[in-house]
Amino acid sequence: MDRLTDQHKLQPTHLARLALIYVRQSSLKQVQRNTGSTARQYDLATCARQLGWQPEQLVVIDQDQAQSGASSTQRTGFQDLVSEVGLGHAGAVLSLEASRLARSSSDWYRLLEICALTNTLVIDEEGIYDPGQYNDRLLLGFKGTMSEAELHWLRSRLLGGKLELARQGKLRLHPPTGFVHDVTGQLVKDPDEAIQAGIQQVFDCFADCRTARGVVLYFRKHNLLIPTRLWGTARAGECVWRPLSAGRVLDILHNPFYAGTYVYGQTQTVPRPPGEGTTPVKQIQREAWPIVIHEHHEGYISWQQFQHNQQQLADNRNGYNRSRRGAVREGVGLLQGIVLCGRCGRRMKVRYQEARNRPNYICDGHYQSYGDTWCQAIRGQHVDAAITQIILDAIQPAQVAVALVALDHLHQREQQLERQRALQIERAQYEADLAQRRFMNVEPENRLVARSLERDWNTKLNLVEQLRRQQASLPGTPMLAVGEDERQRMLQLVQDFPEIVET
Repeated sequence: MDRLTDQHKLQPTHLARLALIYVRQSSLKQVQRNTGSTARQYDLATCARQLGWQPEQLVVIDQDQAQSGASSTQRTGFQDLVSEVGLGHAGAVLSLEASRLARSSSDWYRLLEICALTNTLVIDEEGIYDPGQYNDRLLLGFKGTMSEAELHWLRSRLLGGKLELARQGKLRLHPPTGFVHDVTGQLVKDPDEAIQAGIQQVFDCFADCRTARGVVLYFRKHNLLIPTRLWGTARAGECVWRPLSAGRVLDILHNPFYAGTYVYGQTQTVPRPPGEGTTPVKQIQREAWPIVIHEHHEGYISWQQFQHNQQQLADNRNGYNRSRRGAVREGVGLLQGIVLCGRCGRRMKVRYQEARNRPNYICDGHYQSYGDTWCQAIRGQHVDAAITQIILDAIQPAQVAVALVALDHLHQREQQLERQRALQIERAQYEADLAQRRFMNVEPENRLVARSLERDWNTKLNLVEQLRRQQASLPGTPMLAVGEDERQRMLQLVQDFPEIVET
């Protein structure tokens, strides 16, 4: 502080009390990089000594480093400062500028009010202010308002630039597993074929079984793993292979990036007072997403398939709601989950008799809700027989197409599964070879490192051997090829399909 033209405001009563020097930076990055600003704040102690305070009267409050000034909830240093001022222990509060003390008008005016009551001065690089005087109080209030407005402007500029990049599809987000950014910054499929095959397997399997749990059971049955790209840890960027869970299946199916669509604004933070736990996040409906760019990059599925998957997942929600079908459940009832009561409109339940071979469709909504009698109950075998006949009549004109498509589909599934297993073994063999090269390159005298690398090599070799044994233990089912003889047998089977169903 070079010039202070209003030192007449500084009285002996102020010098008899403490001088509180408040030091703060908003983030850890600023603490590490903006060392010049930090040095200027600590240099306020020299200014206080020049004004007349003794070294033992100087109190530096710097425990709020890397804390935002938007609120005082998490700033224990600021709270201690306000307490000292309120107790009348402080003669002056020194800060580089108003924004260091508070960027919230409520915190700023509360501090000014307490300073005015206890006759405490506020000192910054521009001068000395007495909050008890009208002109100084007005000027300090204006500085606090500008400090809060400055924070709003900074946020608006940053958010505006972020939104503009998002509208162009250039805002860099963490890509989901199966995608990477190339050297030009474009989002492309992961060049690792095993990762591509693992992600694609989820969509293909869901198209068949139509439930997330069905996908999990399929992966578990065939000992398949799913790749996961790590973020925000010391192993950021590394891809690990883990067992598939239902939650991971839903994350993949609900992610529009896999459909080649760039989306920004899928979630929205809900405002909450600081210090009341984590900020909740609300999911935005798909129709209300603010930024959607189709065909932004190559996807694993089409946008139409993505929408179909979302509808299927919505229908899978179990519950007797007429707008949803519910997931396909176990049992022989053909109409489970899709039968509505003609009297009350509720979804009817399915109950079985005689070892689950005779379904009955029952509406017990009034019974469950009000203790009343059932609306109605219908024997299922008669209804299912009529539905079966309708299905048989519908597929008669397309017997050949249905047979060939079904056979080709089985052939593709078998090929895809074999490829997935081969890629899994190939990846394990590569990691074993890499561990071997590391072991061979170490100096023989460095046994401390050699032993560790040898254990890692043996672990990788054991994994390769385990995968090969699993592959060899699988039943030797030949690949399904569509030859002329198989076509004829398949066509004959379709011709005999009604008789098979009746038996």
